Amino acid sequence: MPLAPKALGAALHEGLTLHSTLCRREAGAFQKAVQSGEDVVVACTQEKRLFAELAGQTEGASSAIRFVNIRETGGWSRDAASATPKIAALLAAAHLPEPEPVPTVTFKSAGRLLIIGPLDAAERAASLLADVLDVTLFTQGPGNAGGAQERRYPVLGGHIEGLTGWLGAFELKWLRNNAIDLDLCTRCNACVAVCPEQAIGLDYQIDSDLCKSHRACVKVCQVAGAIDFSRKPEALSETFDLVLDLRGPTATPTFTQHALPQGYFRLPPTLDDLRVLLKLRELVGEFEKPKFFNYKQKLCAHSRNETVGCNACIEVCSAEAIRSDKSRQQIVVNPHLCVGCGACTTVCPTGAMTYAYPPAGDQGLKLKTLLSTYSSAGGKDAVLLLHSQERGQALVDELGRAARLGVARGVPANVIPVPLWHTISVGVDIWLSAFAFGAARIAVLTTGEEAPQYLDALNEQMAVAQAILHGLGYDGTQLTLLRAAHLADLDQELQLLIAKRPRTPAVPARFAVAQEKRATLELALDHLIEQAPLRPELIELPAAGAPFGAVEVDKDACTLCLSCVSACPASALQDNPDLPQLRFIEKNCVQCGLCVTTCPEDALVLKPRLLLTPERKQARVLNETQPYACVRCGKPFGTLKAIEVMLGKLSSHSMFQGEALERLKMCGDCRVIDIYSDRNEAKITDL
Repeated sequence: MPLAPKALGAALHEGLTLHSTLCRREAGAFQKAVQSGEDVVVACTQEKRLFAELAGQTEGASSAIRFVNIRETGGWSRDAASATPKIAALLAAAHLPEPEPVPTVTFKSAGRLLIIGPLDAAERAASLLADVLDVTLFTQGPGNAGGAQERRYPVLGGHIEGLTGWLGAFELKWLRNNAIDLDLCTRCNACVAVCPEQAIGLDYQIDSDLCKSHRACVKVCQVAGAIDFSRKPEALSETFDLVLDLRGPTATPTFTQHALPQGYFRLPPTLDDLRVLLKLRELVGEFEKPKFFNYKQKLCAHSRNETVGCNACIEVCSAEAIRSDKSRQQIVVNPHLCVGCGACTTVCPTGAMTYAYPPAGDQGLKLKTLLSTYSSAGGKDAVLLLHSQERGQALVDELGRAARLGVARGVPANVIPVPLWHTISVGVDIWLSAFAFGAARIAVLTTGEEAPQYLDALNEQMAVAQAILHGLGYDGTQLTLLRAAHLADLDQELQLLIAKRPRTPAVPARFAVAQEKRATLELALDHLIEQAPLRPELIELPAAGAPFGAVEVDKDACTLCLSCVSACPASALQDNPDLPQLRFIEKNCVQCGLCVTTCPEDALVLKPRLLLTPERKQARVLNETQPYACVRCGKPFGTLKAIEVMLGKLSSHSMFQGEALERLKMCGDCRVIDIYSDRNEAKITDL
């Protein structure tokens, strides 16, 4: 790699010594460094294992060690000679402290494995796993050769009613409706041989569609007594820690979500993926994962008064880990099903759902460090390539190795790869912040492993961010969704990505990304507006995914009942305690739609947009009317429009005639007094 130690040292504000064979002849320099007690960053990921062993063997080693890849991401590229600013940026980001620990989610597995599928395939899989796991089979047909005659594993049969749960907590519910009791069956095969319709397979399940009730099988099974057609179906359930589903692609899947529960694996009956079998063998014991999300119910725009508004997180979750609880006016997340993709945090308009590991502040600091170091080292037109830390990282590494062999161009010098737990874990707030920090473009790499709803959400979020940037006069395409499942695709897409250079803010922002999504958006917008080539009064936004906008009121239909005010989770809609007014602060509106669904008169309409005038942060009156005074005491108790609408609707009702109709014009106190006055007068008349 063509490294420049002096230039890197100047960019990082420290002197650097280049060790070209650190993992071999110069290993002593590493050992000396880890004895210093200071954090040590090793710019090589190939020899992680070796460096870890060296640190363990070094007396007095007390340093924390972090690794960063500058080879495939920068040094192995046709642009490697120009990659010094990028390498400096990667090294600077690697020096940042690790995110603070977060609460964890615990899984406990005792190794109880359920294998569902054809009996022959299930028994083959069991033979590879039973030395480590406690295996139970659920037969779904005999398979090509039928099951073995030796009963080595418990076998269940019947109709599966349901399978739910996760690693360590799966529950199987099934209906045992087979006439053959598998516990009593001796596998003598007499019933199979005697059945004239061949309705009994070698899994010893009777196909009711083929069986013609000759009952020859019952006669030959008299000694064992395993066959009884009068036996009533029995609903049963059992718990397991792990599930291996071998039913194949033609069977109706037990779990339909894109992200399957941890501990559940699918394989074809051919067992052609040994990685799954090896993974199953490892899943015995206690396991922990970070609790990836934080939820603040008071910010949530999902539900008010049992009326549903925003469903964005539920609809985007690929693990079906989020459900609605209207009785508690909130959503509920199952942390055991959550896979940590962060899609819910990206589409959440209010910031009620936030990504916890790493938190937004750490993510923002990393991006700002990358971009500021890159710029100070002389880099220009920085492109952030956001990719997943698994398939995306593997594809970037593969591209670097191909460039070293001369069969690809590699990662361009101004493209800075940024690994994420998942590419959907950051959205418009982080993207706009990165653009404000100095990124010329932000590219999100998808590799075909993403759920379809993730791609939809990314496109919606990008359309919103791009509309804002274009409205402010930033020409070009600042946000791009890259689709590359193979090395050649990525190589080509990256070259196209750097061909055009869009307009960026003249001065990079210096604000810190806040954990609160709306606060970060406001900081980013303030900077982008300040540096903007254009200053329009408003920017129209796409309806899908827009986190900003107005509410329009049909004044002829609105009765100022103010039910929308009580429904609004963001205090965008407000009343006036002194006058019958509906007021609105546009800055607070998250376009959740709760006001629209709550309004009994269908008088409200959402208007996605970004208002740029000072009125955006000020309360303005959407509708107002005269107060209606009680006809008995003169005290205002409603609005003129509301009382007129009520009188119009009830005037023809038989229960609201004469004095009853007049009482509707009274306040609550006077209405009670008037009713009792009438009753007293009636009693005096009777006397």
